[in-house]
Amino acid sequence: MKNRVLWFFFALVRFALPATAQIDDPTKQLSHDVFKQLIEINTTDSVGNVTTASEAMYQRFRDAGFPESDLYVGGPNDRKKNLVVRYHGSGKRKPVLLIGHLDVVEARRSDWTYDPFQFVEKDGYFYGRGTQDMKDGDAVMVTTLLRFKKEGYVPDRDIVLALTADEEGGTSNGVDWLIKNKRELIESEFVLNHDGGGVLMEHGKPTMMEVDASEKLYADFQLTVTNPGGHSSLPVPDNAIYHLANGLVRISQHEFPFELSDITRAYYERMSKVATGQRAADMKAILKNPPDKAAIARLSDDPIDHSTMRTTCVATRLNAGHANNALPQMAQANVNCRIFPGHTPEQIRQELEKVVADPKVSITYVGAIGGGANRQAYAPPPLRPDVFQPIDKITAEMWPGIPVVPSMSTGASDGIYTNAAGLPTYAVSGEAIDRDDIRAHGKDERIKQESFYRAVNFYYRYLKLVTSE
Repeated sequence: MKNRVLWFFFALVRFALPATAQIDDPTKQLSHDVFKQLIEINTTDSVGNVTTASEAMYQRFRDAGFPESDLYVGGPNDRKKNLVVRYHGSGKRKPVLLIGHLDVVEARRSDWTYDPFQFVEKDGYFYGRGTQDMKDGDAVMVTTLLRFKKEGYVPDRDIVLALTADEEGGTSNGVDWLIKNKRELIESEFVLNHDGGGVLMEHGKPTMMEVDASEKLYADFQLTVTNPGGHSSLPVPDNAIYHLANGLVRISQHEFPFELSDITRAYYERMSKVATGQRAADMKAILKNPPDKAAIARLSDDPIDHSTMRTTCVATRLNAGHANNALPQMAQANVNCRIFPGHTPEQIRQELEKVVADPKVSITYVGAIGGGANRQAYAPPPLRPDVFQPIDKITAEMWPGIPVVPSMSTGASDGIYTNAAGLPTYAVSGEAIDRDDIRAHGKDERIKQESFYRAVNFYYRYLKLVTSE
């Protein structure tokens, strides 16, 4: 009887530990080393090299025993090669595709406290370009597959990992290239995109687990003013810089109308049940018909809510003049818009023309991720139980009490290509980031070390549940 009690006790410990236990030291070291290696490879569009990162990860998989036949490195040019890895399962179900981009946004050393392409460990954080977007996710996915290989784990479906180029910019988007040129390598039942989702924190307290099931449409517009110019000693009111500046001020003061989609309505319905005080009341008030304008205004003070409820446009680059002692002959600005589902870039361009209200300012569509001026954001995929039930289970164990909320990404990702190709895509991550410390694309980008290691733990457990019956 005593032996039976002891056996039962140890069984309980064995099955309870994964919910809270930290990852073991070898896994921690592995994930750290992969993360560090990726951060210290410059993969910017201007001077970086995605191929170097792809080949570095290729070598890690080869060293772990993956055969060459299960690895592919290729792309449109020498700097923009992608890596595709296949981890074989039993074949009972169709494959799942994991995607993550290896490229990062430009970062100037002069802007940062530390070298953005050195992996700095300080005060409980990892610093470096890509620590939030998204070499952290790349390292998590690579580590997970290497752990599976070491254990001899046999999933019930093949797991395909694609690490790709030019999600952040450039002309050689890796996911788009693979779909058009190597579709057979990435064919799958659905896609898990690590570039989104995760646990949102407020002052260190977990509030929700987001799963991006929709995203806004990215579009750039160029505002241009031309002028004959002249000598700066003879200024005139008709100045290209003034025309452009006034137009940009009008855009900064323009508020696009409040909107809700099925996904964002469900998001606020769920969040209103866990929020408190005025914020909870405001979430409920915007769901009414008509929505409460004062509640919309209060929620809009938060940048995340502001962007979740409407299209946004913001000036991101300026270029004007040709000499210090000459009147400007041209002034240009880039305005970046994140368009709420249901609208096209051309519709937004026409609205910007009305807002600027100056015929001397021409507004042209420059480009968008995943399509032309008349395309719309894709329809959200169905909320699959085999994607969401494992998230519900692990979230309840690792962050008890917080809701799992389908959401709309206010940014844009490679999901726009996979969804358009008929591959339903969900952004899933186990990283917890405080809403006041979102530094993706910004100065001194960083992630908490504890958050990264918990994400390694989450994804390993999550992917096992997704790939086992």
